[in-house]
Amino acid sequence: MPGLLRGVARTAVVAGTATAVSNRVNRRQQGRWAAQQASQEPPPPSYSPQPAAPSAPDMSAKIEQLKQLGELKTQGVLTEAEFEEQKRRLLEA
Repeated sequence: MPGLLRGVARTAVVAGTATAVSNRVNRRQQGRWAAQQASQEPPPPSYSPQPAAPSAPDMSAKIEQLKQLGELKTQGVLTEAEFEEQKRRLLEA
């Protein structure tokens, strides 16, 4: 009986030690993987919001401003380059 008890105790110690070592190795490996994954992840993409489609009142205001720019160009107040620049700014806004 003492031999059997000693064998069971030895098995328990070996199994407990193996479990403790295995858990420690597992935790260390997970920490390394997490650090490695964090360093390899690309930065999140920066999304620039797309401008919403202009509403009808906003578009009619832009059309009115374009007409005024055209009249100023016709009258000679604006040069062709100035007209194109103002038109570009108006359509980008």
